Amino acid sequence: MLPKKIIVHHSATKDGKTFSWSAIKRYHVEERGWLDIGYHAGVECVDDDFFVILGRPWDMDGAHTKGQNGIALGLCFVGNFNEYEPDEEMLDAGAGLVRLWRKIYDIPVSSIHKHSEYSNTECPGELFPWTRFLLKCR
Repeated sequence: MLPKKIIVHHSATKDGKTFSWSAIKRYHVEERGWLDIGYHAGVECVDDDFFVILGRPWDMDGAHTKGQNGIALGLCFVGNFNEYEPDEEMLDAGAGLVRLWRKIYDIPVSSIHKHSEYSNTECPGELFPWTRFLLKCR
């Protein structure tokens, strides 16, 4: 896969300050039968620190957005941003990875999208500060 865009998601689960990325991976592999977690990376708070966690290899098609998986990297923020806004540090961590992906794959800011642009969902959440996030990704 040669990525042309980045699609941003939220897990729509509560981030309990413990490592839950492996639970998402187990669900994708054991329940859905996928080869790996569907996203290429995630951002999660563990013990009050925010971490970027790698998912699928970046050259492997994702399993995160129907019709886009062969051309888009998937980034998942762990949390439910229909209920609360993500922390600024979480946005900063995710934007740092997006800037790296943009540099490596020459992806313009205009090719960063919400999951909701491709599916009937509110993902990455009604309270996700999209404009502020995109400014951080420049």
